[in-house]
This record gives sequence, structure tokens and C-alpha cells, in this order.
Amino acid sequence: MISHVLRVILFGLLVISTQAYAAGDAARGAIVGETCLGCHGVVSYSNVYPTYKVPKLGGQHAEYLAAALKAYRSGERSHTTMNAQAARLSDQEIEDIAAYFASIKE
Repeated sequence: MISHVLRVILFGLLVISTQAYAAGDAARGAIVGETCLGCHGVVSYSNVYPTYKVPKLGGQHAEYLAAALKAYRSGERSHTTMNAQAARLSDQEIEDIAAYFASIKE
């Protein structure tokens, strides 16, 4: 039988490892999200058809960016290009990309 103290320690390690996984790495995100810059890295970029302004991602909250990418990946949010881009991303890659864009100060 596992003692109460050992259970607390194991639970603490589980929480720490989960947090370490969930936290994004901006340096890895810069590499994984390099293709994002083709649209989101151009100041005042507008798509031609259909016409719309591409949203600025630099400085956005990482939590918002991660949620948006996961929604594109699942199809909950619909945008052909974004759905295709997000479909290939793991949860960790999404967290990394979100951390990268959140770290950009403009």
C-alpha cells in the first residue's frame, strides 16, 4: 500500500510534469510556426479573396492562441487554410507556437 506522503509526492510530480508539458517553448514555437509568418508576420496584410485583414498574432495571449489553433484543428472554427495548417500540429506544438507569438512585443 502507498503511504499518504508518497501519494502526495506522486501527485505533485504529476502536476509538475503536466504543467511542464502544457507550457509552451517560444524558441521551439518560432521554428514550428515559421509558416505562420507568411501571413501573420506581414503588417497590415489583407487576403485578396475573400477579402479580409489577417489578424495580428504578436502579443496576443498564449491561452487564446492555443485555444484558437485547437479549434481550427478540430474544425470547430472554419477557415480552409487554418484548418489545414492546424491539422498537422500536436498539442505541444500548438502550445509552443502560442508561446512564441505571445512573446512578440510590438
